[in-house]
Amino acid sequence: MKTKSIRQSVTFRASPKEVYEALMDSRRHARFTGSKASISRRVHGKIMAYDGYITGENIELEPGRRIVQSWKANDSCWKPEGHFSKATFSLKRTRTGTRLTFFQSAVPVSCYKSLRQGWHDAYWKPMKKMFEET
Repeated sequence: MKTKSIRQSVTFRASPKEVYEALMDSRRHARFTGSKASISRRVHGKIMAYDGYITGENIELEPGRRIVQSWKANDSCWKPEGHFSKATFSLKRTRTGTRLTFFQSAVPVSCYKSLRQGWHDAYWKPMKKMFEET
């Protein structure tokens, strides 16, 4: 199976703790995505977002600093069925907020373009909007 990696960086006008909480708190996550989310706050805990479109498990958690998750999409392009990618969110304080550096490895080539754009449209843009409104 051929895979690719996605690397993105985005800055938010929020503290690293606020960005971490937006990603890890089920209610906050659901608030910016507009979809049901159930996210464990424990290592090896299960994650589910976008009404089940995203599922996986926490691998590493450093509150306010880093999130590493096994991750897959419930999508026809995601093959083979039991395959998981690895999504890493690294947070660093800046003068104006937080820089989030995102890296997702082992993304099936057939899903690459839609997922690369999906992170911008379904995560970074609505998160920015949520932080602007608070």
